[in-house]
Amino acid sequence: MLVMPIVAGMILSALAAPVDSPATSAPAEKITLDIKTINGSGCPAGTATASADVASDNTSFTVHYTNFTAKAGGGAPALEARKNCQINVLVHVPQGFTYAIAEAEYRGFAHLESGASALEQANYYFAGTAPTARVRHTFPGPFHGVWRASDVTDVAELVFAPCGESRNLNINAELRADAGTSAGGSFIEMDSEHASVDTIYHFAWKTC
Repeated sequence: MLVMPIVAGMILSALAAPVDSPATSAPAEKITLDIKTINGSGCPAGTATASADVASDNTSFTVHYTNFTAKAGGGAPALEARKNCQINVLVHVPQGFTYAIAEAEYRGFAHLESGASALEQANYYFAGTAPTARVRHTFPGPFHGVWRASDVTDVAELVFAPCGESRNLNINAELRADAGTSAGGSFIEMDSEHASVDTIYHFAWKTC
């Protein structure tokens, strides 16, 4: 059984930085990024359980998680039912460009017993700005397989990094599992050990 993608528009509460004309394409110069900190119950500090890579065409970057899993039922401790992972990343962009996050694709693997359910939600924000709203994606059991969810930001609501400044981007993802009326164990995870379950963030580019 496969859950089809869920698309929801993010409501952004931060003010966009001033930009001029939109870029016709992504910058030609290679974009790089540095993960500054990783922490949370789903990726404890110092465990190196997340990494990120920029696409070769500079249109997106991918976050790879390891052992980011929420569990419920089957004897799992209550603390395992809710996990979060916050990544603080600095995206290095060429002079004269700025970026926003236009779309986020979340993928993972789950096993949910009949009567159980799971939830994924995430938000992001630049340092010094207000966080975006969390968009909740819920998955009912029974289910076994890859799940997908997508958050899309309307063009008019894009929040761009301030031009000419280095602002870290914070990404906070959360997973929850609820045993509900089920008797067995259930889980939901973002774990790159399973194929094609990485999280992808798509850039929107503009010139400053």
